[in-house]
Amino acid sequence: MLPPTAVFYFPWEVKSLGEGKSVRTFGRFVFYSYCYEADESRASLSCHHASKEHKVFVHTLFVEPFNPIIGAQYLVLGETESYEGFGVMIRARVLNCVDGVNIALLQKAIEGQRSFFRERERKDGAASSLL
Repeated sequence: MLPPTAVFYFPWEVKSLGEGKSVRTFGRFVFYSYCYEADESRASLSCHHASKEHKVFVHTLFVEPFNPIIGAQYLVLGETESYEGFGVMIRARVLNCVDGVNIALLQKAIEGQRSFFRERERKDGAASSLL
């Protein structure tokens, strides 16, 4: 059976998600004390929003061998899971380097997609109430 469709979430929204949700998100692979632990199959991505740094922790077992590029943007698709000491971690099914992507434009596209889905839901709700 296929997993449910993954919805785009901004990195600062991931921590508020529950376990078992399919998600897509993005972040920059930056070098600091904890960015990639090959023996633990864990990586972390970072993103700045509203003058705050947000980290997304990623379990990379399903996408290894993983050869990270420090400073590059990555897009991750996977399921959320609780992980002791980290809160929410994404178990990656896909981890792509998308360096060169205009992040501001990506954020605008995500907002546009959300707006479209809200409008579609609203129209579907209005149509079903007529029946």
